[in-house]
Amino acid sequence: MKLHWQILVAIGLGIKRNWHIFLALIGGIVVGLLFPFQHGDSTPFHDTLYFVGQAFIRLIQMIVLPLVVSAIIVGIASLGDSRQLGKIGAKMVGYYALITIIAVTIGLSLALIFAPGKGVKQKIDVQQSAIVQDKVEIIKENTSNLPALILNMIPGSPLVDEDSKQKGMETTMVQVLIAVIIFGAAFASIGDVNRPVVSFFESVFAATMKVTDWIMVIATPGIFSLTAYAVAKAGLGTIKELWLYASVILLGLAIQFFVTYPLVIKLFSKIKFTSLYSAITEAMMVAFGTASSSATLPVTIACCERRAGISSKICSFVLPLGATMNMDGTALFQSVGVIFIAQAYDISLSPLLIVLIGLFAIIASSTSAGIPSAGVITMALILQGSLKLSFEEVAQAYVLVFAFDRIIDMFRTLVNVTSDAVVAAVIASNENELDQELLENNEVWKEVV
Repeated sequence: MKLHWQILVAIGLGIKRNWHIFLALIGGIVVGLLFPFQHGDSTPFHDTLYFVGQAFIRLIQMIVLPLVVSAIIVGIASLGDSRQLGKIGAKMVGYYALITIIAVTIGLSLALIFAPGKGVKQKIDVQQSAIVQDKVEIIKENTSNLPALILNMIPGSPLVDEDSKQKGMETTMVQVLIAVIIFGAAFASIGDVNRPVVSFFESVFAATMKVTDWIMVIATPGIFSLTAYAVAKAGLGTIKELWLYASVILLGLAIQFFVTYPLVIKLFSKIKFTSLYSAITEAMMVAFGTASSSATLPVTIACCERRAGISSKICSFVLPLGATMNMDGTALFQSVGVIFIAQAYDISLSPLLIVLIGLFAIIASSTSAGIPSAGVITMALILQGSLKLSFEEVAQAYVLVFAFDRIIDMFRTLVNVTSDAVVAAVIASNENELDQELLENNEVWKEVV
């Protein structure tokens, strides 16, 4: 099948598998246009839309902390097994870190250059925008003192009384993350004795995934309500402004897909990126259609083993970890999303705050589960960690990000899955675990899907 036909099939699969999300998005736009706010005032119908949308957002917030904590501990603890493979594990972490840093840099740069949130600024409530700006200004003042900033990031006691809170000593998300990373590394280093605790967090992670599945059952009415309320309040102009936001993300993903990955392959291996892309086309199609790197994993492994010539030893180690921890497409999306929200609220970002957003995008993306819309859920980690903002405080802009998320999610999942295959191929090439003849001879490739 020619590549352009494969792309059309992938788009068709994406629409077929996510028809309810597209229907909710389009239906929300139509209803918002048919029932706008009257003279700026809401009606009981709009209040109902607001209630449903906010309930959906609150349920998402509920799972952020257990998802992040369990994902970090399980992920880092599993990396302890990389000692069995020695330098392969180190290379895997190095390559994944490299391409994620590049992705975040691309996302931040494009968002700052094109400023997709500026057009939405006039749609944001002026009073709420002023409150958010004042809060971020306090954060900027605190971050201007680098020693104090570093000191505030060091975890203290999780039990803090009211007097300590008034003195600014409350536990922050940054401290929680650092504490979890430290304990995750400790669990990875103590061997099999960590199994009871790691098994507990594996159960927590699995339970969180199940709760996420339950929450996503109401994704259709949630997205419908969020979209309808936003359009009813701000008009179609807001949706038009979102095209720039979506275009910036898609441009960044295209740069990562067509420039970053080919360069990484050329610099660190002896294979042709066109051959690898052809070998994993089916995995790309499934990734686009399901918007889930975890659901795509069996197809990704099959493509890499049966067509790309990557050994089972490399595939069985690198790809599963990549499907859960390597989300550079998600990191790029989250970087643009947070900058978009900051620009919508007319927040002036200092260079240090921009660096913090990038840092938390790397952390948040690695904790995103390989399921649809996980990236927009863990965006809360970036907002809280870098700007000390909650979903409620930036709800007007966040609902716009969420409304368009499923469409963008399919593209970024395609990039995430491709990234996993690229790293696996590069490592296999370096370790002589790659069948070059199989990769180059597509006439002997076995069927995958």
